[in-house]
Amino acid sequence: MAFSFLKRRVAAILCGALLAGPVLAQDLFAPRLYVNDRVITEYEVQQRAMFLQVLRAPGNPEEEALKALVDDRLQQTEAKRLGLTLTEDEVRRGMEEFASRANLTAEGLIAEFEKVGISAETFRDFVSAGLLWRKAVRARFLGQVPISENDVDRALEASARPRALRILASELVIPVPEGSDGREQMALAQRLSDTISGEAAFAAAARQYSAASTAGNGGRLDWIPLANLPGPIGAAVLALGPGEVSDPVQVPGAVVLFQLRDVARDESAEPIAVTVEWAEFLVPDDAAEIARIRAAVDTCNDLYGQAKGLPEDRLTITTQPVAEVPGDVALELARLDPGESSVALTRSGYRRFLMLCGRQQTLEEPPTRDQVRERVINQKLEGMAAGYLEELRAAAIIREP
Repeated sequence: MAFSFLKRRVAAILCGALLAGPVLAQDLFAPRLYVNDRVITEYEVQQRAMFLQVLRAPGNPEEEALKALVDDRLQQTEAKRLGLTLTEDEVRRGMEEFASRANLTAEGLIAEFEKVGISAETFRDFVSAGLLWRKAVRARFLGQVPISENDVDRALEASARPRALRILASELVIPVPEGSDGREQMALAQRLSDTISGEAAFAAAARQYSAASTAGNGGRLDWIPLANLPGPIGAAVLALGPGEVSDPVQVPGAVVLFQLRDVARDESAEPIAVTVEWAEFLVPDDAAEIARIRAAVDTCNDLYGQAKGLPEDRLTITTQPVAEVPGDVALELARLDPGESSVALTRSGYRRFLMLCGRQQTLEEPPTRDQVRERVINQKLEGMAAGYLEELRAAAIIREP
């Protein structure tokens, strides 16, 4: 995780707060928004905005912070209505799990946050809200999730197959506009999933609805090593028979459908896990400039020269397991060899120049049946959670002071 790029700006914010004195301090804790009978303060908005910046979340930090805090209040209210609470041990384990994604302990991550002015309470509140919402979703829908032993068998078979398999698939990417809850796009994807039959029909739908660069080719992808894909996406594709279409798969900013066309098997291969190093360089949405950068760089290290003099957050290089890479990015990286780049994704008016720096493979322990069952349940619950939250939002009274 990269925290250093925020230090100067946060220091300026904190210094300004100290110089402004008690009046500004009072304003920081004044209500910014009411969600039913719960208050969101200006301080919370500023804290969450800085938190999202550290996590490199897309969108305007303050706007996204306000949306996230509204969702938190709705989720907390619903959890209280259902009588749900968290133990200290649950919160601690949630914080440790989140920190482990950055190869830190919870204490270590809190120390990094505090260096840029983010309080431990902000981190704790973020984790607690997510854990409570997970409990609320499970409490409402768990008995309604149609999970059969056949579902578990298929997912277990898919996850147990050698990770060295290669797949030949087609994709259909339906973009979700920024600020949208994605329900309309999810409904369209589900309708297409339920009605498409055959490669020709999928190709026609991809040309009509897909926003991916493959749309003009009917969504057809080249052979992709299965290990290059995040686990949930790989499992969703491998659970299909040739010609079948997956259930909708949610990734940041889009809903994706896959159609399996073929699988190349290597039964002698060992299960493997993949760690990737990748660069993200935010560049102007200008074809000539992108072409110039591509011609000037051969490796990720070359990007440092291109980013010289730009704000530090314009270029980041990250190393993480494929399973932890955001789904939209992981799909792009899966198609790349080291040194190759993609500019299919955007963020805040910039093109995201993604370059694969390298891949490293390690042996992977196969999951247990219980672990696979939990994954299948969670995948189905994720689809239900968005509609649940929208119901709460529609029924809420959200107002400014």
